[in-house]
Amino acid sequence: MDHEKVNEFLGRFVTDLGATEAAGSVAIGHRLGLYRALAEGPATPEEFAERTGCHPRYLTEWLRGQAAGGYADYEPATGRFALTEEQAFCLADPNGPNVPAAFLAALGMLRAEPRIAEAFRTGGGVGWHEHHEDVFVGVDAFYRPGYVAELIPSWIPALEGVDAKLTAGARVADIGCGLGSTSLLLAEAYPRTTVVGSDYHGTSIELARKKASEAGVTDRVTFEVATAQTFAGTDYDLVMTFDCLHDMGDPLGAARRVREALAPDGTWLLVEPFASDTVEDNFNPVGRLYYSGSTFLCVPNSLSQPGGYALGAQAGETAVRQVITDAGFTGFRRAAQTPFNVVYEIRP
Repeated sequence: MDHEKVNEFLGRFVTDLGATEAAGSVAIGHRLGLYRALAEGPATPEEFAERTGCHPRYLTEWLRGQAAGGYADYEPATGRFALTEEQAFCLADPNGPNVPAAFLAALGMLRAEPRIAEAFRTGGGVGWHEHHEDVFVGVDAFYRPGYVAELIPSWIPALEGVDAKLTAGARVADIGCGLGSTSLLLAEAYPRTTVVGSDYHGTSIELARKKASEAGVTDRVTFEVATAQTFAGTDYDLVMTFDCLHDMGDPLGAARRVREALAPDGTWLLVEPFASDTVEDNFNPVGRLYYSGSTFLCVPNSLSQPGGYALGAQAGETAVRQVITDAGFTGFRRAAQTPFNVVYEIRP
């Protein structure tokens, strides 16, 4: 045994365990608005207690932990903690990367560990709707900034003729819409376009309707509880699916329904997690993130549904293309990509 390699592995373990335990503190910072409060300016724990109304002893430990992990700065001369501009953008700005929301979703999914462990033994599934509400809210809050940054500025323009249709006024279906963030982004950018969002999860649809009402777009955005194989409507100019096809037990049935629902010259915007067809190429920090989430969320959800598929979050382009061509589509191309997503343009 190479003891140097043992120590190297244990160093990795300490980093991972520290990050795992720190997730709870990040979630608390998110729930209690501590990051937003710290973004207001430097503070000692006692000053921070006055600012937040929280107990100074808890805040002392929290602030020191944040500084130890690089999530806050500390000035020994004054005893004050603070966020840099970059830290504040990532931790306190809901329109930034919204890092705390990712930790909220991760902690939410880990609550299901006993059920997931049992599913390992039985091969059964655990549906999306069976998870803690932190999963739904956290995933939406974390994914939304990425969609804000890419959907209207980059992904829609990458599709042939779609921007012009949306500007003139188009009919859009947003399948697996969750809390409706993508539906609202599209409707707000294209006032003449109407959007119908659908998701099988009733609680998510309730929250989506509330968001649409708050945004004042209920005349152009509606939501329904429906599966990807049964959503209503036909003759859509654009159908959108964001990070959800791989979660489905029957993605082929969903793809066939999309083909039925599209207008003859319509487009399917399919956004999936970035993944290589070569397994070892996914052995990197992003791949690890996706495989972990897929183990707890994506694969269990697909195995809870009929259809026989369990693509997982790192399925890769070949597997996705196979589903699309099996459904009868003839046009399939990679239109755009980011470090986290691949965007496909699909035509009937």
